[in-house]
Amino acid sequence: MGEKRYSNEEITVVWKPEVCIHSTNCWKSLLPVFDPRKRPWVNMAGATSDKIMAAVDKCPSGALSYFANDAGPRMEEVADSTHVPINHSDA
Repeated sequence: MGEKRYSNEEITVVWKPEVCIHSTNCWKSLLPVFDPRKRPWVNMAGATSDKIMAAVDKCPSGALSYFANDAGPRMEEVADSTHVPINHSDA
C-alpha cells in the first residue's frame, strides 16, 4: 500500500498503513490533526508541530513517524513516481 506523507512548513509526518495496528493513540491525543472520519485523515494545520510530534511519539507500532523538513535535501515527485532532488541554485 505504501507510505503516505503529510507536511507543514516545519515537519513531515509519515504514515505506514501496513504497519498500523489502529491503537487509536494518535486521534485520541490530537483529533484536530488525526481524524479517521476525514479524508485526508491527517490535517497538519490542526496543531503546532510540537503537539503533532508529541502525538506521533505515542504511536506504539511505529506506523507514524516524522522528520524535520530541513533535515536533508528536499525531494520532488515527478511524473514517473521517482524522486529527484530540488536544485534551487539553477533558478
